[in-house]
Amino acid sequence: MPERNVVIGSSSGLHARPASLFVQAAGRQPVAVTVGRPGERAVDARSMLSVLALGAKHGETLVLAAEGEGADAALDELTALVAADHDATESA
Repeated sequence: MPERNVVIGSSSGLHARPASLFVQAAGRQPVAVTVGRPGERAVDARSMLSVLALGAKHGETLVLAAEGEGADAALDELTALVAADHDATESA
């Protein structure tokens, strides 16, 4: 199963707007994607409540995983989304 480690780029962490963008993008993927902290139980990346419940903060590392045809492309897109500083683009 392909996995990607990614450091959260947004200063607010994976909360509110960044989480919403992430969940929407995960929902558009042709494969199911999970997200979680290294060594912890992963959650469904398409669930806003589950993603917010992670309480993931700026600078923390998350593990994204997916399986099936298109998994690598899905993980590449979602990794870039999590690594981006969405808070900087809001204030620009």
